[in-house]
Order: sequence, then structure tokens, then C-alpha cells
Amino acid sequence: MPTPRSDALVFFGATGDLAFKKIFPALQTMITRDGLDLPIICIAYSHWTLEQLRQRARDSLEQAARDKGVAMDEAAFARLSDRLQYVDGDYNDPATFTRLKQALGEARRPLHYLAIPPSLFGVVARGLRDAGCADEARIVVEKPFGRDLATARQLNATLHEVFPEPSIFRIDHYLGKEPVQNLLYFRFANTVFEPVWNHHYVDSVQITMAEQFGVDGRGAFYESVGAIRDVLQNHLLQVTSLLAMDAPVGNDPAAINAEKLRLFRAMRPLGPADVVRGQFAGYRDIDGVAPDSDMETFVALRLYIDTWRWSGVPFYIRAGKCLPITTTEVMVDMKTPPMSVFDTIEAPQSNYFRFRLSPEVVIAEGARVKTPGEAMRGEPVELVARHDSAPEKSPYERLLGDAIRGDNSLFTSDECVEAAWAVVDRVLNHASPVAIYEPGSWGPAAAADVVASPEGWHDPQAEPDAPC
Repeated sequence: MPTPRSDALVFFGATGDLAFKKIFPALQTMITRDGLDLPIICIAYSHWTLEQLRQRARDSLEQAARDKGVAMDEAAFARLSDRLQYVDGDYNDPATFTRLKQALGEARRPLHYLAIPPSLFGVVARGLRDAGCADEARIVVEKPFGRDLATARQLNATLHEVFPEPSIFRIDHYLGKEPVQNLLYFRFANTVFEPVWNHHYVDSVQITMAEQFGVDGRGAFYESVGAIRDVLQNHLLQVTSLLAMDAPVGNDPAAINAEKLRLFRAMRPLGPADVVRGQFAGYRDIDGVAPDSDMETFVALRLYIDTWRWSGVPFYIRAGKCLPITTTEVMVDMKTPPMSVFDTIEAPQSNYFRFRLSPEVVIAEGARVKTPGEAMRGEPVELVARHDSAPEKSPYERLLGDAIRGDNSLFTSDECVEAAWAVVDRVLNHASPVAIYEPGSWGPAAAADVVASPEGWHDPQAEPDAPC
């Protein structure tokens, strides 16, 4: 049975940086592309007027247009501006929520989007309940969903005081990316891969999320999270779940979440011996960073998944800033042939599957083919598929649209959040100091020790231009 659409969007934290960079552009595109026709009630404690908010939205859209090298769509902005309302007030003040109730008017199924610090989630949820704004409503919360397992459980309990689990949408923009969803589709829409997608044929899996840039003026923020909390516990474990989960019994969100939860619970909790942490040289000189900081800007680890399918297969995962390239790539190394039939001098070489998730979308298979001549010798080749399509929706456009429709397929559940925290919980206390690495390198030298195979890490390279 279809769930009813939300009939208003309430946006807490509307004067913040996330709203400027991501939300206002997404809302305008939703209006022009999807015909979004909801009232948009913005809430913040900035002592602004509605006109100041509209100007902030205009500045955001002008910046987004400049970044794309196009002119701003004035007609589209006018439609967005007409839908904007503004409530200024302290989230700890019940009068703020009374004014929100008045602004909602006849709307009965609002979607409340909380682009605010997690410490305020409980305050806002209770304020919505006390003002009568939570009945039949949905709530969207931004990551981080806690700082560790204990705080994640506490946060879930706080939200559940007011909202039932089906009405809570935990937004992770990474899950809204088209290439990430392509992993799930690729696996379960192609039967040719299923017979070899297991420990009998897969030797290891590598996942690399590399960023060429540093913390970009966010020193104080990054000093409070680090690479493990920022991208490993959420983005990269989610990618791992899509790569390793068993087929769901259907395409509904509950079935997909059930398989992901089973996979998360099968991940062996990490210990200090499984993890190498690094920090790029110069990080401690950034404003907001402690001069003796031990926060990691790089992490490399070895993860095992204790299921029948993946028993004994290592998953090598790394992420870092100030690396040679900005990209996210998955490499699935297959086992080598049991013996070399043709290349008697060379050792047998394995096949592989490579998934480039960003910035390009590439699916490739590594194989060997015979070189010309009488000798039965071969050379490695890569069979590459590039997917060219119409411009995709931005993650926030897709996820906000899904939340308005009540579709939680691309959102994570309370149990999955807690199970993912359980994987990393023991390595959050920084048992060993960070290793310093030079910007532009692939991290500290100790990261090489994580990978058991002689080939080591597969360092992603810039994709060559596609042939005409």
C-alpha cells in the first residue's frame, strides 16, 4: 500500500552551510524537474527576516550556477522563493514550535529535515511533539548518527521517543549517488557473476576512497571526527554491504535492509592490529586543529566477513585526504588459476573486476589474451564499460524526494547504524599514534602491511579519455 506524500517541508538549520551548498540548489531542481509544490518552512536562530533568507537562497543558486558555468534560472528561483517561509527562533523555546504550528496551517503530514548538530535532535523532536507537529510526520536527520556505538543507541532511543522507526529517515548522501546504487543493480541483475561471487573464486576485495584535497577550512570539524567516523563507518561500510550482501527476497526497502543488516552483523569487529591510521604533514598547522593532534586523516584496514560466502576473504579498505587523486574505486581480485598452462615462465595471473564510482562511472574486467605470434604467451587487457547517461539527480534531490514520498530504500535503519558502529567501536580510542605521510602520497608506509598479497594496494589511476 503506497504511503501518503508529505504535504509540507520543514527545514531546520536553513541559514547554515549545508543549506547554502546543497539544499537550496536541490530544492530548486526538484521544483523545475519534479514539480515540487510543497510549502517550504525554513527555521533557524539567526535573527533574520524572510527577505534575508530569500537573498541567501539567491546567493546559493547564483553560486551553483557559476560552478556549472550557466546562468541562473530566474523563473525557477521565483517559484522557489514564493514557496519559502521563515520562522526565526531558539530550538529550546516552545514558542518557536508554536509559530511553526501556525505556519504549517492545514498541513498534517510534514517532513521535518534536521540539518543541525545531533546534540539538538532530541530537543527539536520533543519540541515538535509538544506543539502537535509530530503526528503523522516524518523526520530526516543528517549523519553523523552518533560518535560511537553507545551514543548511536542513545540517539536512536531519543528519536524513538517521538517518531516510530518507519518515520525516521537517516540521510547519508553517499547512498543517493547513482554509481553506488549501480553496484547493487550490477550484482543482482546479472546472473553471470553470482556463481563466482564468493570465497571459492574471490581472493580479496579492495575499496579505496581517495581525496586529493585536505580539510578545506574545516579544521575544527575534522578534528572532532577523523577519517574513521567521517567516511569509514558510514560510506565505506555501506559500499562493502552492497558488494557482499546476499540477494534480497524483493526490491522493497525492508528486504534490502534485512540483508544489509545480516551482512553488517557478520563483519568481524576491528581490532588495533587490523588498522593503520595516518595524518598528512601540515594538518596540525591548520586553524582549529590541535598542535599535537592525533586525529587521523587517513585510515587503512583489513576486514573479514564471517559468512559462508565470504569466509576467509579479506576486504581491504582505505580512505584519506591529500592523496594523489580524487576517486572512489573498488577492485575485486579473483583467485589465480591453479597452474600456468601457457605462460610457463610467468606465474599465473588472476582476473579482476574494477568499479570506478567517482568521478567517472566505470565497470571493467581484467583478463589475459594471447599476443600475436607462434608462442602461447599472453598479456593483460582490461575490458571497459563506461555508462553515459542523462545528468543524474543530485544525492540530496533524490533523497529528499524519496523522503517526501515515504520511500526509505536509500536510507539506513537504526539496527544497521548500530551494527556498523559495532564494527569500528574498538578502534575509535586511538590505541596507537598516527603515522605522518606526505601530501600527494598514498598514505603512510605502514599501510602497505595491511595487504597480504605481494601486489599490495591497487592505486587508482586517472581514467583515460574514452575513444571516439
